Amino acid sequence: MTALLPHGPAFIRAQRDSFEFPYLLANHAPMVLEAMRQMGASNARIADWYAAYVASKNVPPQAPPQGTLNADTWRGALGDRAREADLRDFFTAEAARLGPDGAIRLYLPEMAQGMAGSAIHPLMRMAYGVIGGNTAEIGHALGYWAATYLHVPLDHSATARTHDPLDVITGVYTLPGADSYQVEVDLLWHNIRAVCGLPGFASLAGSLDMVPDTPRQMAAAALALYAQTMDFSALHAVTGLHWLRTIAPHLDDPMPLYPVLWAIIASLIPKIGFPTLPTAEALEVMRQTPAPDWPAIFAAACASDDEHDISLTFSAYQEQQIWGDPLYQVVAARRVGLIT
Repeated sequence: MTALLPHGPAFIRAQRDSFEFPYLLANHAPMVLEAMRQMGASNARIADWYAAYVASKNVPPQAPPQGTLNADTWRGALGDRAREADLRDFFTAEAARLGPDGAIRLYLPEMAQGMAGSAIHPLMRMAYGVIGGNTAEIGHALGYWAATYLHVPLDHSATARTHDPLDVITGVYTLPGADSYQVEVDLLWHNIRAVCGLPGFASLAGSLDMVPDTPRQMAAAALALYAQTMDFSALHAVTGLHWLRTIAPHLDDPMPLYPVLWAIIASLIPKIGFPTLPTAEALEVMRQTPAPDWPAIFAAACASDDEHDISLTFSAYQEQQIWGDPLYQVVAARRVGLIT
């Protein structure tokens, strides 16, 4: 990794845009611009990418504020996208007052079960705020999380318990209604909301007992799922676990957030098409696929206009540094078209 450039004007402008663009799709720009910066893109390329993204997605500016929120009133705006500016202002001020670490520790645990909002992209924004050391972005992420809050049900009273995250995934294959609900084409969070609302889902999602090794197991399972399918929804399993791992050190106890994220990942199994999970032998074959070095993958990602090429590449790189699995490099190279 090369020395980081300072944030350019495009990043500053991106911070002023709305969290979402029509229709209720996540605005990736602030996070992708940070990922490009981390991967060594020039400020000129970052500016060009941002201009093209805003134009193609019709990203609007943030709507005007409706009224000031404070420590006693912000909860009344949970899940209200119309209060985006008010929530952003409140949490940005709190991040400045408490510091990014203090703001995350104080506010995120209370909102943890709302992680499904905007298809977990508030988690993405928070992670990239941490990666970039940007206090304002932590405030924006908390405001985004609050404005799009979508509850994930977890019933921890289920008598059948498991320590294996894959049991939750495979449980969706036989969950009544999971194979017949109406799949929403555009919005992942509509799929998440529909499957999370099925009878029995809360008990299934709440049956997972965390142990210290569970985050690693989840990362391995998410990578296997994506490597097998190269599916857009499965991509968010890999990236989402990177984002949660990134913010975990800023929480007193990050473990309760993992079952929430895993429930969200499990809820996308019907949209992915109930894929056959790969065997250990099949994964090893994929793992042995020759792939270019990371600088070449970074260059291809940063040359792409697809925000998910950039997001997946940087997350895969960061996850490989922690977990050591070369399959991350293979799927990143495949995602950006360097290998087949």
